[in-house]
Amino acid sequence: MSSALSSLLAFAAIVALIPLALWLLKRTPIGGGAAHGVMRTVAMLPISANQRLLTVEVGSGDDRKWLVLGVSSAGIQTLHTMAPQVLPEAPSVSGPFAQLLAKHLPGGPGGSDAR
Repeated sequence: MSSALSSLLAFAAIVALIPLALWLLKRTPIGGGAAHGVMRTVAMLPISANQRLLTVEVGSGDDRKWLVLGVSSAGIQTLHTMAPQVLPEAPSVSGPFAQLLAKHLPGGPGGSDAR
């Protein structure tokens, strides 16, 4: 009985360590966690199932550049290089639909919390 209990506890410990190991892997150079300040994806446009246009920012400070890349199953090709652009602000949700939705959501203005 003691052997079965110790085996069960060892199995539970291993299962509990899996998320911790994955979290650590994401934040180490082995898992690619060290590259976050040097390169980032700005935008992606799918063209077909295996083709897409990708805008990537590389470098830091005054040496930053945007690369427009064509990505397909055959490889990656640089289509254009340009200076970093100012990204437009995300549109704010306002207007009649947003007001109607806020009014009818639980906890919103005029909404009821009772179900």
